[in-house]
Amino acid sequence: MTSAPPLRAGVAVLARAGATAVLLSVVVFAAVEVLPGDAAAARTGGRADAARLARLREATGLDDPLWQRWLSWAAGLLRGDWGTSLLTDRPVADLVLPRLAATAVLTGAALLVAVPLVLALAWLVGTARPGRSRVGGAVLTALAAVPQAVVVAVLVLVLAGLLRWLPAVSLLPPGVPPLRRPEVLVLPALALALPSAAWGGALLAGVVADACAAPHVRDARVRGMPPWRVHRDHVAPFVLAPAVRVLAAVAAGAVSSAALVETVFGYRGLGELLVGAVAGRDAPVVAVTGLLGGLVVVVGAAVADLVALAVTR
Repeated sequence: MTSAPPLRAGVAVLARAGATAVLLSVVVFAAVEVLPGDAAAARTGGRADAARLARLREATGLDDPLWQRWLSWAAGLLRGDWGTSLLTDRPVADLVLPRLAATAVLTGAALLVAVPLVLALAWLVGTARPGRSRVGGAVLTALAAVPQAVVVAVLVLVLAGLLRWLPAVSLLPPGVPPLRRPEVLVLPALALALPSAAWGGALLAGVVADACAAPHVRDARVRGMPPWRVHRDHVAPFVLAPAVRVLAAVAAGAVSSAALVETVFGYRGLGELLVGAVAGRDAPVVAVTGLLGGLVVVVGAAVADLVALAVTR
């Protein structure tokens, strides 16, 4: 009987994630419609007459109602058919999957830097004396507010320009996986990791500070328990569930920021593909890439909620 409430909560988390994914697919698909122009005009370079554009729109289904196109696209996804690019006539899967792998490598590298930094900064600031903790939290908040474009510019100026340790762009020859050229990952990974780490550290530091101020923690200190045992036995369990949620949010932030970073550094990932597809009004590519990026956030949040339920039982 005691497992029923957690089970119901878990089912609710999964149901909420599924509903969010469906809503996300509708929003992403509809968002292309608010952009000026369409794929037919982009495909012909604006040089086709009205009759040719009309025939092209009819052949590609662009004249169908939005709801009908979304239903056809969603049904194709359920069958494993991601559709065909309106600009290149290539299967969307052939365009997306190599870029998806490249983005996964980049965000994985960024999280390898960001996650330890989040935990270290949160613990350092949260366990400091109250005055220093407030100052540290303010510094982290200020760093998190720095625009990512500024972070990119500083990293390129210092590491690529002044020190010349790294390439300023992350271009890869076609077919060459990123792990074959790890030096091209460093700057974009740092550009993703550092703002995310500052934001996550500031958020989690407050939770650590609250845990350290709890009565049972103060009582453990008064009884002479060593600091490392106080942190391990009384602070860490209180922080675990919020830490899971914060780290999931950090991962989601890294994924959502990848488009800007990939475009700036010329890294051939999913974000760069999305930017090009939006410019060309290539609805099937935009829909799939946008949906995949959003699903990472949705799944990450659901996993964080499920883990938090498990550790707070």
